Amino acid sequence: MADVREFRLPDLGEGLEEGEIVAWRVEVGDVIELNDVVADVETAKAVVEVPSPFSGRVVERVAEVGQSLAVGEVLIKVEASGEDAAETGAASADAPASPGAGAGE
Repeated sequence: MADVREFRLPDLGEGLEEGEIVAWRVEVGDVIELNDVVADVETAKAVVEVPSPFSGRVVERVAEVGQSLAVGEVLIKVEASGEDAAETGAASADAPASPGAGAGE
Protein backbone atom coordinates (compact mmCIF):
# COMPACT_ATOMS: atom_id res chain seq x y z
CA MET A 1 0.00 0.00 0.00
CA ALA A 2 1.37 3.40 -0.97
CA ASP A 3 2.10 5.96 1.71
CA VAL A 4 0.54 9.22 0.49
CA ARG A 5 1.58 12.20 2.56
CA GLU A 6 -0.13 15.57 2.67
CA PHE A 7 2.16 18.60 2.60
CA ARG A 8 0.33 21.44 4.25
CA LEU A 9 1.09 25.10 3.63
CA PRO A 10 3.56 26.07 6.35
CA ASP A 11 3.60 29.34 8.27
CA LEU A 12 5.59 31.50 5.87
CA GLY A 13 6.60 34.06 8.44
CA GLU A 14 5.56 36.11 11.40
CA GLY A 15 1.96 35.03 11.80
CA LEU A 16 0.87 35.33 8.18
CA GLU A 17 -2.36 33.38 7.84
CA GLU A 18 -2.50 32.64 4.10
CA GLY A 19 -0.66 32.65 0.81
CA GLU A 20 -1.61 32.76 -2.86
CA ILE A 21 -0.19 30.23 -5.31
CA VAL A 22 1.79 32.26 -7.85
CA ALA A 23 3.39 29.37 -9.74
CA TRP A 24 3.71 25.61 -9.50
CA ARG A 25 7.20 24.17 -9.86
CA VAL A 26 5.96 20.55 -10.03
CA GLU A 27 3.42 18.60 -12.04
CA VAL A 28 1.37 15.58 -10.99
CA GLY A 29 3.59 12.55 -11.60
CA ASP A 30 6.88 14.38 -10.99
CA VAL A 31 9.34 12.74 -8.62
CA ILE A 32 10.69 15.23 -6.10
CA GLU A 33 13.47 15.15 -3.55
CA LEU A 34 13.66 16.57 -0.05
CA ASN A 35 13.78 20.38 -0.21
CA ASP A 36 12.85 20.61 -3.90
CA VAL A 37 10.80 23.77 -4.45
CA VAL A 38 7.20 22.78 -5.21
CA ALA A 39 5.53 26.20 -5.52
CA ASP A 40 5.98 29.94 -5.37
CA VAL A 41 3.57 31.44 -2.85
CA GLU A 42 2.85 35.14 -2.37
CA THR A 43 2.14 36.44 1.10
CA ALA A 44 1.36 39.96 2.23
CA LYS A 45 5.13 40.53 2.41
CA ALA A 46 6.88 38.64 -0.41
CA VAL A 47 6.89 35.79 -2.91
CA VAL A 48 8.39 32.73 -1.22
CA GLU A 49 9.71 29.45 -2.66
CA VAL A 50 8.12 26.58 -0.73
CA PRO A 51 10.30 23.44 -0.43
CA SER A 52 8.99 19.91 0.13
CA PRO A 53 9.68 18.36 3.55
CA PHE A 54 10.00 14.89 1.96
CA SER A 55 10.67 13.08 -1.31
CA GLY A 56 8.38 11.03 -3.52
CA ARG A 57 5.98 11.26 -6.48
CA VAL A 58 3.48 14.13 -6.65
CA VAL A 59 -0.01 12.59 -6.83
CA GLU A 60 -2.11 15.76 -6.44
CA ARG A 61 -1.76 19.54 -6.49
CA VAL A 62 -4.65 20.74 -4.37
CA ALA A 63 -4.76 24.40 -5.37
CA GLU A 64 -4.63 26.28 -8.67
CA VAL A 65 -2.47 29.29 -9.58
CA GLY A 66 -4.19 32.39 -8.21
CA GLN A 67 -5.90 30.50 -5.40
CA SER A 68 -5.27 31.41 -1.77
CA LEU A 69 -4.70 28.80 0.91
CA ALA A 70 -4.74 29.23 4.66
CA VAL A 71 -1.71 28.09 6.63
CA GLY A 72 -2.29 24.42 7.43
CA GLU A 73 -4.36 23.64 4.32
CA VAL A 74 -3.09 20.86 2.06
CA LEU A 75 -0.83 22.18 -0.71
CA ILE A 76 0.17 18.91 -2.42
CA LYS A 77 -0.04 15.18 -1.85
CA VAL A 78 3.08 13.08 -2.36
CA GLU A 79 3.47 9.30 -2.50
CA ALA A 80 6.53 8.71 -0.34
CA SER A 81 9.46 6.84 -1.83
CA GLY A 82 12.67 5.23 -0.63
CA GLU A 83 13.69 6.13 2.90
CA ASP A 84 10.70 8.46 3.33
CA ALA A 85 8.33 5.53 2.82
CA ALA A 86 10.29 3.44 5.33
CA GLU A 87 10.27 6.20 7.91
CA THR A 88 6.51 6.89 7.90
CA GLY A 89 5.87 8.20 11.37
CA ALA A 90 9.41 9.46 11.89
CA ALA A 91 8.55 12.85 10.41
CA SER A 92 5.13 14.44 10.34
CA ALA A 93 3.90 15.49 6.89
CA ASP A 94 2.22 18.53 8.33
CA ALA A 95 5.28 19.74 10.24
CA PRO A 96 6.23 23.27 9.24
CA ALA A 97 8.93 23.49 6.61
CA SER A 98 11.36 26.34 6.48
CA PRO A 99 10.52 28.40 3.40
CA GLY A 100 13.34 29.16 1.01
CA ALA A 101 14.31 32.67 0.13
CA GLY A 102 12.14 34.04 -2.63
CA ALA A 103 12.17 36.98 -4.96
CA GLY A 104 10.10 39.98 -3.93
CA GLU A 105 8.32 40.20 -7.27
